[in-house]
Amino acid sequence: MRASRIKRAPARSIGRNPIRPRRPALIDCWLKLKAITETRTLFAIPMKNTAVLLITCPDRKGIVAAVAEFLYKFDANILHADQHQDAQGKLFLMRVEWDLAGFALDLAEFSRRFSPLADRFEMRWRLEDSRQPLRVALFVSKYDHCLMDLLYRHKTGELPCDIPLIVANHPDAKKWSDFYGVPFHLIPVPAGAKDEAEKQQLDLLAAEKIDLVVMARYMQVLSKNFVSKYPHRVINVHHSFLPAFVGAKPYHRAFERGVKLIGATSHYATEDLDEGPIIEQDVVRISHRDGLEDLLEKGRDLEKMVLSRAVRWHIDHRILIYDRKTVIFD
Repeated sequence: MRASRIKRAPARSIGRNPIRPRRPALIDCWLKLKAITETRTLFAIPMKNTAVLLITCPDRKGIVAAVAEFLYKFDANILHADQHQDAQGKLFLMRVEWDLAGFALDLAEFSRRFSPLADRFEMRWRLEDSRQPLRVALFVSKYDHCLMDLLYRHKTGELPCDIPLIVANHPDAKKWSDFYGVPFHLIPVPAGAKDEAEKQQLDLLAAEKIDLVVMARYMQVLSKNFVSKYPHRVINVHHSFLPAFVGAKPYHRAFERGVKLIGATSHYATEDLDEGPIIEQDVVRISHRDGLEDLLEKGRDLEKMVLSRAVRWHIDHRILIYDRKTVIFD
């Protein structure tokens, strides 16, 4: 019996037609994502066609009925209505959102028609049109995890806003600006030249008609002049559960103190460091087994979550501020 012959595959040429090694799957995935991000969003999420009315006034009877009656008079279909009473401050806060389809009052006329009712109840109020997305500027330094998270959420449509620019005092995050196609502005802040740097930043924000500034781990303290230009329109994320561990290196101090919980806080920036109205906080449990690097890793996850929630609630017009506090309407 003859031994079976083993068939060998013909040798492949490595001369004229060299074999190209297969690209790693991670690179293929990266290139596909890069191609997709050239469009505005990864997933099409319909733009809202609603108006939002936010009210703060002294607490008294009849406010809800009066507002509902006013909107009903113009055929408003109310989608969401929520209110909060601060018994100690005797204050009433309210958010109403309604569908603009079929609403019989032009929003340009809303102020004139609503003012008599607002005056009767001594209201401070504002009207927001969800068809006009806010323009958001992202500020960043070297740590880029919050920036990456916000840019991705924006591309997926989770953050329905416009992001026309990124401002940085270090060049490290430019790769993400290039990847997502957002203009990058490098404005260093050397010692003794902070005023000039902030002037450049403010001029840029004014030129781009920015509504909201987000400090995505931007490691500079903004001046009183800067925050006064954007009152309650600068959101910062602090890497601790405020008011504990204010200032620099809170995870290091938490590790040294042996705490059992660490947290992160998003808040509106004010002239007082880490003292602005708190928007969102979250915590994670740690143990004696966690080293400093474990704290840093867990903290980064918290920072991304609390900052993205705060930004989303702000652009959804769900936040009212009073007495250094915030009310977040569901």
